[in-house]
Amino acid sequence: MISEFPVEDLRANFPALMKSEDFVFFDNAAGAQGPHCVLDAVTSHLVNCNVQRGGPYEKSRQVDAAVARARESVCDIFNAHHPEEMAFGMNATSFIRLISLGVGQTLGERWEIVVTDMDHEANIATWLALQRQKAQIRWWRVRDDGSLHIDDLLPLLSSATRLVACTVASNVIGTVVDVAEVAKHAHAAGAEVFLDCVHFAPHGVIDVQKFGCDYLVCSGYKVFSPHMGFLWGRRKLLENLPTFREDFIPDKPPAKFEVGTFVYENVAGMDAALSYLATLGERLSQGVPSSSRRARMMRAMDEIRAYEQALSLEMLRVLEGVGAEIYGIREPDRASQRIPTFSFNLRNIPPAAVAQELARNHFGVRAGHMYSPRLMERLGLDPETGAVRASLAHYNTIEEVHRFKKVLQCMSA
Repeated sequence: MISEFPVEDLRANFPALMKSEDFVFFDNAAGAQGPHCVLDAVTSHLVNCNVQRGGPYEKSRQVDAAVARARESVCDIFNAHHPEEMAFGMNATSFIRLISLGVGQTLGERWEIVVTDMDHEANIATWLALQRQKAQIRWWRVRDDGSLHIDDLLPLLSSATRLVACTVASNVIGTVVDVAEVAKHAHAAGAEVFLDCVHFAPHGVIDVQKFGCDYLVCSGYKVFSPHMGFLWGRRKLLENLPTFREDFIPDKPPAKFEVGTFVYENVAGMDAALSYLATLGERLSQGVPSSSRRARMMRAMDEIRAYEQALSLEMLRVLEGVGAEIYGIREPDRASQRIPTFSFNLRNIPPAAVAQELARNHFGVRAGHMYSPRLMERLGLDPETGAVRASLAHYNTIEEVHRFKKVLQCMSA
């Protein structure tokens, strides 16, 4: 798969990679780079129609059309049924908070919420805040193998369970959660499922129908586009969920979740990023026509997933070879259960010092708790110092992994 995936060709689509040839972007979990088409879309919006929606003149109608196109694009990649189920905003965190506030007003006889200690704090603290409204929190704990096990979730579910909130993939250790199984058992108990898909989105196929979830949030800047966030929810649930809005805002989705002006040029950029994936999928189809735009996107994400698994296997070999302590899934035969996000520590070297030395050698990585201090504690680490995180994307190469190895070998010698 390493030799078949056209990584060198597609890297030419990313100006940041061409402009910084000596620098290696291994901090993609904090934000991915954008291709030419995204930059062009943002610039075109600012030059040609940098106005507010809803006006009778042509430039305003162009903004309306751009937002409508973007909704359709996200529906395609999420396999959503209705554009009205997609809401745009500033970031995923604000949408998590918005949904949690609505859920907090509708607890009724279902007052228990299940959260995990593997999640980003944004998908934990927002739900813990509902304890002020008499919600009770049930913890689904990570096992020592770096995974959340369904067998541990089942005893937490009951007729009092209102909602299960969990990630699709850990932003710290890269573990992928079987969210379809989560939804099956949560729904059997009468509960809803809220998924944080921010970290998984650039690494695999998203299908809200197969996931079986009720709400899902994502961030554009992790999926090769500018900073923005989007929310998907089942239409009936979104219609019934209370929100905080001005009287003149329609009380129906998506408008009821889009109070205030979001950044239209970033939505245009996000739409272009999804077009990049569709174009990549068409190229990887090797002349076999795809039946739909979603099919092209899925082909791209399937090929990205396979290529990144090969990168993951090589990263695991490198980290094992330098004696690093790897957190989460480290077995090669379980590579399909993770994405190429690795948290590790080198013996007797503080994480911040490792990150700094890598920076001196032109690698962008991160050290600390990665906004998941509870997971750090579960891993036996001090949340203040945490671990080193290297997070790869589909434009990273095997050669970059080997360069990474050389720097770590010098540090470990």
